[in-house]
Amino acid sequence: MSDVLTYPEVTQWAVPFFIAAILIELAWIVIKGRGGRYETRDALTSLIMGAGNVASSILLGFIAYGFFMALWAATPLDLGTSVWIVALCFVLDDLRYYWVHRFGHRIRWVWASHVNHHSSQHYNLTTALRQTWTGTFTFMMVVRAPLILLGFHPAMVLFCGGLNLIYQFWIHTEAIARMPRWFEAVMNTPSHHRVHHGRNPRYLDANYAGVFIIWDKIFGTFVPELKQEKVDYGLVRNLGTFNPVRVAFHEWLGIFRDVLQPGLSWRERLMYAVAPPGWSHDDTRDTSEQIKRKHLLKHPEDKGTPGFTELP
Repeated sequence: MSDVLTYPEVTQWAVPFFIAAILIELAWIVIKGRGGRYETRDALTSLIMGAGNVASSILLGFIAYGFFMALWAATPLDLGTSVWIVALCFVLDDLRYYWVHRFGHRIRWVWASHVNHHSSQHYNLTTALRQTWTGTFTFMMVVRAPLILLGFHPAMVLFCGGLNLIYQFWIHTEAIARMPRWFEAVMNTPSHHRVHHGRNPRYLDANYAGVFIIWDKIFGTFVPELKQEKVDYGLVRNLGTFNPVRVAFHEWLGIFRDVLQPGLSWRERLMYAVAPPGWSHDDTRDTSEQIKRKHLLKHPEDKGTPGFTELP
């Protein structure tokens, strides 16, 4: 079993493409007067968040990689490095991404790291760069463990993860309305991902896919973008700040404030960390399900329509 395997740092190679694409999108919006909007402070915050993500990966990446290599040393399996194995790894890692992403919206501890990506009230290519600084502390690296134990080399798994992130860059735009129908049916697209960034009750907790939207269709989390309901971007309660430090850490601080409240049971303290975002021991806040139910009380005609089909 080989321990030495290298793949190119695809995310670093993609940086010039990212910059060029942002400039092209900005020019398109300015010239055409449609296809999205840029706000200087918002875009700058996203760029700083992206730089911070790179820095945190450099400083803390050894933790995940050390964990992966320990698993690799423990498994007797080695699937090799053929093109078909890499392709299979890519598909399975995208399934892994779906579940990590879904956990990131359903478990507050993981949401504390992911929330910054949803904190922009704009939707353009710079939003794709608004990435976490604290992903290591969610311990979601463990979800990749099965891939490595099955015989996919850690370097291959991380390479496929990099390709996944590169794919997701271009879907953060309003400049593309719809892709061909066959493509929309299988792949994640700007239309599908705009829904994911919506704060509308209909669009909450939907379309977790990275590359293949089929995962959402299989697991019942797919919601189409509706022409009659424009996506409202951002958080249920927007931050009202462009401070990247606050963007990066505000939810972690919120967790610790809630957990340390006086008079709570140990279960309630735990729930503030692991329950869905919006959970509270005294029902003074709303989870996404509660937001949807309250919406249906005001708009019963929406019951059974996309985004409201799973509610009793």
